[in-house]
Amino acid sequence: MLTRRTALSALLAAPLAAPAIASPWRPDRPVEFTVGFAAGGGTDIVARLFARFLQPKLGVPVTVVNRTGAGSELGMTHVARSRPDGLTIGLTNMPAFVTIPIERRAQYNLDSFAFVGGIMNDPTGIVTRDDGPFRDLPALIAAARARPEDITVSTSGIGTDDHLLMAMISAETGARFTLVHFNGAPIQRNNLFAGNVQVNTMSVGEVMPNPERLRFVGHGGRERSRFAPQVPTLRELGLDIEMYSERGIVLPAGTPSLIVERYREAVAEAAADPATLAAFEAQFIAPNYEPGPVFEARMRSVQERYAELWRRAPWINA
Repeated sequence: MLTRRTALSALLAAPLAAPAIASPWRPDRPVEFTVGFAAGGGTDIVARLFARFLQPKLGVPVTVVNRTGAGSELGMTHVARSRPDGLTIGLTNMPAFVTIPIERRAQYNLDSFAFVGGIMNDPTGIVTRDDGPFRDLPALIAAARARPEDITVSTSGIGTDDHLLMAMISAETGARFTLVHFNGAPIQRNNLFAGNVQVNTMSVGEVMPNPERLRFVGHGGRERSRFAPQVPTLRELGLDIEMYSERGIVLPAGTPSLIVERYREAVAEAAADPATLAAFEAQFIAPNYEPGPVFEARMRSVQERYAELWRRAPWINA
């Protein structure tokens, strides 16, 4: 029986009880996952796959929104200018993420973001039509030397991994190509098959899901990809070049630390989920989780190296 005396005793004892643990932050509305490239390309595919496994970790829908243009600058600018309330995240694409602020007066810089984490990398490759004249990369380079600027090569935008790969090949070999910049891999593929370009630069994860009618002549990985073991690396072909398309997740700068940490936890959980790993594997994507602080430190270091390269040899017209 509860008497006034026992009730008073309970009330006096209450402050001595252990305080309740605050619930972790969670979004109260759907989250927009911004992608700066067209639907159907490698960056978009990664976003849609990862969003599926990030949703249950956050407890709300995560909706991919494609905001294309300017080699992903428009999409990243949208993220940078969004309210820092945890309802807008962005998928970065390296190296464009760090090179755009180097090559022009961009609408964002690395200080515009809070870094959640890196999630994957994908070697950048070179493909031609299987009925085309270039049987391998040495033949392509020899033709470009013999007929400077006669061979057209598509990229997914100025300052992207595709663009920088071709700039490095030109610098190392003396071969000169005419580059045509598009907003994503599907448009590149269409223009290759239509005969508007002769070569595409595309990542392993963009080529291997639909390799029909394509000849994959080389890629910039450190070693051969398990998804395309028959394709030589550029180093095997005598070129001192590595190039990857890397993706990571960012929030707008100024996002409260409680929200940033919740996203870091959720992304780490999603990245380690066996279902995520299996889905990436099925799409020929190599997962490579990197914690937020490590991801940020590396992006800043890489940007310094690209800034030095830009000072020595600007790639804007390469």
